[in-house]
Amino acid sequence: MKPTFWLAALAPLAACATAPADYTGPVATVLAMNETAPMNGEGDLADDPAIWVNTADPASSLILATNKDEGIYVYALDGGELQEIPVGQVNNVDLRGNIAVASNDSENVISWFNIDPDSLTVSHIGNSPTNKDEPYGICAGMTGETYRVAITYKDGTIQIWSTSWETVDTLAPTLDRVVKVPTQIEGCVFDDANARLFVDEEGFGIWAVDLNDANAKPVVVDTIAAGNGLVADVEGISLWTGADDSSGYLVASAQKADRYVVYDRVPPYAPRGVFTIGEDEAIGIDGVSHTDGLDITSAPLPGLPMGLMVVQDDANPVSEYEQNFKMVDWSVIAEALGLN
Repeated sequence: MKPTFWLAALAPLAACATAPADYTGPVATVLAMNETAPMNGEGDLADDPAIWVNTADPASSLILATNKDEGIYVYALDGGELQEIPVGQVNNVDLRGNIAVASNDSENVISWFNIDPDSLTVSHIGNSPTNKDEPYGICAGMTGETYRVAITYKDGTIQIWSTSWETVDTLAPTLDRVVKVPTQIEGCVFDDANARLFVDEEGFGIWAVDLNDANAKPVVVDTIAAGNGLVADVEGISLWTGADDSSGYLVASAQKADRYVVYDRVPPYAPRGVFTIGEDEAIGIDGVSHTDGLDITSAPLPGLPMGLMVVQDDANPVSEYEQNFKMVDWSVIAEALGLN
């Protein structure tokens, strides 16, 4: 089995909104084009999505998402629920190719999943120990034949694990490196092509970690204090990758302000704009608030030539009740912010 690496997009129009006082620039408003079925029940259930692109049939691509009380939910691109996989209290999920990973703090393990491109089913293939309590955030990366997993913790620790793609299903990754930032972190994303890991420190900002230099200290990408649009908590982060290794954008959720901040993917990580996801009364999709996890793909999907962004919505429309995930066409975001 070899990895499949492409993904996609979904959403409508853009307008200008007034930003909170801590940020003086413009805020674009975009609309979601679709949403998933709700996670039935009350409480902070939904957290983090991951998009799997089916290269043989892009219309049959999937969205994996976490229910923090139960496990992994699987959705079709039309938003319909396909599966529930009860593996425990998983917080974040990510994937590379046909292998997904989730941070499982019921057992302090990495939970591993296989995505079958023929049957379009997701199966839990087992767990590997983290040897540390409460794994929080997680992200997956792939460099050559090496599958990487980063796990973040509330004490600011980042574990970076790796395993060979050929033996990934043995569930025996090696702990390669431990990195520390001062306070709580959750969201992370690998930039595979540039050997870089981005992590968010929720009360401070965003850091970049050089994966080629085991002794390199994390480098600041942006801070809440800089006034570029971040606020606490800084939560989900993901990448929209461009045509080459130097193009594309990093996107972070500024949770308390119900908005998203966009940066250049490469140093000096220039801020490129801020947007929010508003209510679309015409199609009956509410606006997005208090986003925790998010994922982005730049792979084309049907009707989405520039890819797809999927975000967690805290209120659907009532806070912590029937939470779900909204889908936004990346081309709408690019147009709203004047991105290349």
